[in-house]
Amino acid sequence: MNAPNDLAMKNEDVLRFELEVFKHEHRDLDQAIEALIEKGTADQLTIRRLKKQKLQLKDKIALIEDRLLPDIIA
Repeated sequence: MNAPNDLAMKNEDVLRFELEVFKHEHRDLDQAIEALIEKGTADQLTIRRLKKQKLQLKDKIALIEDRLLPDIIA
């Protein structure tokens, strides 16, 4: 098990900070992808790689949000 990357080992403040950083990176990647597509300056491989990074960030964001916001059964 990799302790530094284990969500259970991080306190809530660290998780909230990481969540904001990942959300910011996700927005930046989205803007970069849009700009490259509009300008037509990037090849499809580059765009595909950026989209993959964006999806990985989305997964990290979802994991942290799940950790911070426990399920409530109503």
